[in-house]
Amino acid sequence: SGVMETKSDQALVGVQNYLEEAAQKLKPSAPIKFHISSRTDSGVHALANTAHLDIQRAPGKAAFTGSQLVQGLNYHLRPEPIRILSAQRVPGSFHARFCALSRTYLYRLLLGCAHHSHIPVFERDLCWAPAGGPLDIPAMREAAEFLLGTHDFSTFRSLNSESSSQSPVRTLLQLEIQPAPGFLSHHYEHRGLEFWEVKFKGRSFLYRQVRRMVGALVAVGQGKLAPHHIKELLELKDARAFPPHAMAPPSGLFLKSVEY
Repeated sequence: SGVMETKSDQALVGVQNYLEEAAQKLKPSAPIKFHISSRTDSGVHALANTAHLDIQRAPGKAAFTGSQLVQGLNYHLRPEPIRILSAQRVPGSFHARFCALSRTYLYRLLLGCAHHSHIPVFERDLCWAPAGGPLDIPAMREAAEFLLGTHDFSTFRSLNSESSSQSPVRTLLQLEIQPAPGFLSHHYEHRGLEFWEVKFKGRSFLYRQVRRMVGALVAVGQGKLAPHHIKELLELKDARAFPPHAMAPPSGLFLKSVEY
């Protein structure tokens, strides 16, 4: 249901709710708040997100070490598909979101599926299988060149009440489209399925920017757009100019890492 905490009257619960609930079971002397680096949407995955927290223990109790914190939080997170991978002390001035130098996202595409029922069950909700046959990868790579660098990405953001006040200027440091292995894919090579990863690296991204960029690149791969149309969409600087129904679904998107 996304990373950000949800209010108590909502049926869906965010990752942050589970983290803070687990932290309270460690009996801190003050409530704990997780400040999470990257606000992944509902349905999006994270191979590694980061967060910072202040944790106070009762007088006379030693501060947690990083490994004690990892062990304690994971014990209470056991039922959920959430794991703490590591923890370390940072200065009081550190902020998980604002101190990040860059963020790397992967988007996983599955080609060769004539119908969604052909997606391997182990890959369900972990990739996007666009309909309509093979994609023109060289055309997609040509289109990707237009997105690299610093631009006004207004056309490539979804408007919500929070994002409208943000600057639409962002810098895309890296955009690569490469073949990639699927989970257990060597066991179904005979089915003609191909996995590809689109890798994005930038300091920060606008709301749903990556999913809209992927959707536009796939439209180029399908021949619905030409590579130069990506440049034209950028120049329009208007979210309403984005092709309808072209945004990629959340299932294929992974936050790979946050760099400091």
